[in-house]
Amino acid sequence: MPVITTRNGPVEHVVIDGNPDLSPLVFLHGGLGCLAAWGRFPAQLAAATGRRALVYSRHGHGGSGPDPLPRTVRYMHEHAHEVLPELLDALGMRRPVLVGHSDGASMALLYASAHPVEAVVGMGPHLYFEEENRRGIENARATYEAGPLARKLAMVHDDPRGVFDRWSGVWLSAAFRDWSIADELGVTAPVLAIQGDEDEYGTLAQVDAVERAVDGPFVRLVPEGCDHYPHLVRPGLVVDAVRGFLAEPAARTAHTAHAARIPSAGAGR
Repeated sequence: MPVITTRNGPVEHVVIDGNPDLSPLVFLHGGLGCLAAWGRFPAQLAAATGRRALVYSRHGHGGSGPDPLPRTVRYMHEHAHEVLPELLDALGMRRPVLVGHSDGASMALLYASAHPVEAVVGMGPHLYFEEENRRGIENARATYEAGPLARKLAMVHDDPRGVFDRWSGVWLSAAFRDWSIADELGVTAPVLAIQGDEDEYGTLAQVDAVERAVDGPFVRLVPEGCDHYPHLVRPGLVVDAVRGFLAEPAARTAHTAHAARIPSAGAGR
């Protein structure tokens, strides 16, 4: 796997070929994710849109170097405002389309509030802490300790225990109960928010909060019967939605809301 050296250590990444005249897709994974955990979705979306794509693992995830800093309640801010700009500059990625999942969706919105982007696609975004976060993470902790989630993470991370403990530790800490970025966003680029109506880590109120917080065109997609992983459960639906969103700027001239009512099977975190 290609590795690029940053101030905070090596970052594993893959760049998928595409039209250099189009803004590249940049994939920001969730709290337990990494480059490999995306599966085939980045390649599928890159092929469907004709764009280059950057897929990478944050420090402490996948095969990237260790997380050099203690995990604080501002870890999403730190990545969005310090690590990601350095990485994109080093790879020559300008005005990207950010495709974020979970924590990565929050990071994408934070980055887009301070840097030029063509658009943001946020799947399962978090704008503030809610009790569903706590319940979902406590259930994930039980699944990890029982073994299934630990085995799953061990397949894609060099340090699976560290990945799980850093993520769950911050989200379940008392300090995180007051976490919110709802009043910090100034995104003027178009935003597509996607969240399954059976998301185990948050309610649709998070998508409502995104719509209130952004200043540009907004579209929502709510796949019926889908959990926290719409890009894995219904990749075709998500690919088609993103392709249409990026290809039809006229459809993004005003805030719109629509829901896809397509049944889907659940998937583990």
